[in-house]
Amino acid sequence: LLKRLLKSLAFVALLGAVAMAYLSLSHQPEPFAQGSESARRLLAGSHTVVASRVSVTDTSRATPANGDYAGSSQRVLAGRVWYPETSAGPNPLLVFSHGFTSFHENGEYLAEHLASYGFAVVAVDYPLTNFRAPGGANVEDLVNQPGDISFLIDSLLVQSATPGHELEGRIDSSRIGAFGISLGGLTSLLVGYHPQLSDPRVDAVVAIAAPTLFFEESFFSFAHPALLMLAGTLDVLVPYEENARPALEKIPGAELVGVRRGSHTGFSGGTAMLRAMKNTDAVGCWSVTRNIDESNLEASTRLFGGRDIGIDASARLSLCEVDPLPETMNVLRQQMIARVVLTAFFERQFALEPARREAAAQYLTGTAAAEIREISDQRAAAL
Repeated sequence: LLKRLLKSLAFVALLGAVAMAYLSLSHQPEPFAQGSESARRLLAGSHTVVASRVSVTDTSRATPANGDYAGSSQRVLAGRVWYPETSAGPNPLLVFSHGFTSFHENGEYLAEHLASYGFAVVAVDYPLTNFRAPGGANVEDLVNQPGDISFLIDSLLVQSATPGHELEGRIDSSRIGAFGISLGGLTSLLVGYHPQLSDPRVDAVVAIAAPTLFFEESFFSFAHPALLMLAGTLDVLVPYEENARPALEKIPGAELVGVRRGSHTGFSGGTAMLRAMKNTDAVGCWSVTRNIDESNLEASTRLFGGRDIGIDASARLSLCEVDPLPETMNVLRQQMIARVVLTAFFERQFALEPARREAAAQYLTGTAAAEIREISDQRAAAL
């Protein structure tokens, strides 16, 4: 019996190894052209990356009750921080925000790449919108997430100023940005622009596949961070033509990079394991629609303001209404594009060397679209 059991376990282990090998070797993306600027930028930067656990507790703000969860008098933010092992001075700080029913690990592929180019990146699970949230993911806690970003910034600046801390001297308080996917992109927009929820220390924002249709032009008049929007043209959760393209008419100076045949969930790191699927938005729609509907999406929007600050909470998001789902691009290729575009944007904003900023600007506004055929929109709004 023991021998049969051991043989069975060995067979299961072998099947698992074969499955992992298949996932690792199959459905590989088309590489960027050999010798191209895009191929060079896809390589890891010159810095060795350190990844450390981070957990900070904000005792000044509560986590609301949620379903069978009684709530808490504080907010615990746990995740990771990635940073260069060695650097010539303090690093720019970037805060990553995950999407609804997601978690901080889905930004790891971006964080590691950015850290290799000299950035410190922090990502945590938000208390009530992550996949593992007590009581179930609740979109209404979105209103508290810009405050979570501000608290993370406060906490890491304190750690950077603390002798003997692993982050001592590593964070530059004058170079801070925010980026996120989906609801995380919306969180990043709120911390960048909202008249009450924004943090003036955030000078640059990347909103990836973020809903924007309920923002009116006046909403973007309260603050003016540099803004890049990155979105897939076949996004069925946050449709491109309703959110990404129209936002350029509302936001002075904003930039848009559209990814032809890109999906919504393709920007999330976890979908790399699902790349054999015709469209990974099927998984995203299943996860989101079982936790959210039009009424609580509208309710969450009303929590952070009304028409007096340029928010139309009645605007209706066409969430997962496309049937059948179209075939989208390889998610690994989509994530390759996200890596090089985000890194170039933040280099242009925060690099100390003028030549590096200029090279990043040239790549972002011309070379990327010339070399990567999936970039269907690459344009900026008028100032």
